[in-house]
Amino acid sequence: MTDVTNHHDGSEPDFSPTTRFHVTEGDRHVGLCFVGDSFVAGLGDPKALGWVSRVVARTPTSGIDLASYNLGIRGQSSTDVLARWQTECEPRWEKANERRLVVSVGLNDIAQGLTTARSRLNLANILDDASSSAISSYVVGPSPTIDAETNDRLQILVDAQSDVCSRRGITYVDCFRPLLGHDQWHADLASGDGIHPGQAGYGLIAWLVLHAGWQSWLQLDG
Repeated sequence: MTDVTNHHDGSEPDFSPTTRFHVTEGDRHVGLCFVGDSFVAGLGDPKALGWVSRVVARTPTSGIDLASYNLGIRGQSSTDVLARWQTECEPRWEKANERRLVVSVGLNDIAQGLTTARSRLNLANILDDASSSAISSYVVGPSPTIDAETNDRLQILVDAQSDVCSRRGITYVDCFRPLLGHDQWHADLASGDGIHPGQAGYGLIAWLVLHAGWQSWLQLDG
């Protein structure tokens, strides 16, 4: 098989075939790591669940041993996640025979002034690094804010992320367009900081994830 050559010099790598991920035969010990920013961490949710815990709670685990880990850190961009995900995920996968990675970043790329090209490259490198190590990936895109100018920039980033995933055959959950004109979403933002949702908003993100091939990606029967 062809190895992936990862590029960290600003040019997005061409996609190349990589080591294939296989579901374990026999007992499945699934290590599921969520890496990203404050939305992964569930900032602003009075129930302290965010979308990650809601998704995990609704994931049928009959027949598998599932261990999930929330590695969301407030304020982190795709550059930050690229730098840390392997170091933080590896010890959590130590007892797993099936490694799965959920990536969710975006808003802080815009806040920190990253170019779209850099954001694309960072996500591409995360996914290609994972693929070359037989780790299965799934990507959840950023959600809209209450600010129209920020949303205009987010839409460009969402399209770029979606394209990176499409080129690699990786599921991309678009949380931006379904929530952009959603009354409940905007009401939730308006009652908070205008960026992070509350309980209802995180429930909406969880719904989008659960209905975007989540169980199919995990290859669950339930």
